[in-house]
Parts: sequence; structure tokens; C-alpha cells
Amino acid sequence: MNVLVFKTNLSSPPLIEWITPYFNSHPFIIEWSVDTEDIDNVLRVLSSKLLEKDVIQLMQNNGFLCEVLPD
Repeated sequence: MNVLVFKTNLSSPPLIEWITPYFNSHPFIIEWSVDTEDIDNVLRVLSSKLLEKDVIQLMQNNGFLCEVLPD
């Protein structure tokens, strides 16, 4: 299992609601969350198959910024 961590612009509940159907219906996403209290609006994705580039592409396809958050 991999925990992928990203900096995003998902800064409010309406933005998170917008992306929710895409993450909830994705067959390889086991669990995900967004921390809007963090300055980087951290997105964490638990998956056994997705790569960082896959999550970035999913976010960008829906008009959101997403970049890998370094350790």
C-alpha cells in the first residue's frame, strides 16, 4: 500500500465536493483525504496501484493544481 502526498489548491469544502465523485469512484483509490487546515491543502491518497503522476493527472484533468509534496 502506498500513501501518496500532494500539495493542492483544494482549499474549501465546495472544491473538495467537486473532486469527491472522481476519487470515490476510482477503482484504485482505497482512501483519500484533504487537510485544508494545512497551508499546502495536503491531499493524501492511499492506493496499491496508482503512481504520483496518475493522481496529478486526475487532478489536472479536473482543473486543480497538484504537485508532489516532498518528505
